[in-house]
Amino acid sequence: MAARGHRGWRGHGGRGGWQQADLPPADDAAAWLAGRLPDGWFTGTPEVTVDREEIVVVGELAALDEQLPDDAARAAAEAGRIARFREQTRDERIEIARQAEHRYGRKVAWGARLGGTEELFTTLSVPVMTRLRQSERMVLDTLVDAGVARSRSEALAWAVRLVGQHADEWLGELREAMERVDELRTRGPEL
Repeated sequence: MAARGHRGWRGHGGRGGWQQADLPPADDAAAWLAGRLPDGWFTGTPEVTVDREEIVVVGELAALDEQLPDDAARAAAEAGRIARFREQTRDERIEIARQAEHRYGRKVAWGARLGGTEELFTTLSVPVMTRLRQSERMVLDTLVDAGVARSRSEALAWAVRLVGQHADEWLGELREAMERVDELRTRGPEL
């Protein structure tokens, strides 16, 4: 098996793309991106989130200097500043994403935050196969019938977001426990 660096891992060339076991580790993605991003793009270190399919980079833009008459005007100015950032950085973001995708075997999405406005650019929407029992399908259908969602897929995404918002602390503890299990697995038994 190849070393745990990014070289030597099988890439997208095989049938079906990356397999979970074949994915290069992305433990250093936030540090690599912090070193690779141009100075001045964001006011601080960007937030980097990594999963099996995607790396999402969201940074805070410099605050607006203008005095604006109300919240609606402020929101419009924030959206305009984010749109300007997106246009002005497009070519360089594409090149950085290409390098990161080669290094980590995952797509890269970008986002910017300013005041109360956040926008994500080109994020993935990954299909997930699942089997639901009738009672679970009925929950999704109720959300669709009530106009909360347009489809079962959208209703399921809505439910997952809702659980994520209300279970952040528990999910964080679960992720920490999984990291500990990974460490133990990597270390192996002491003989």
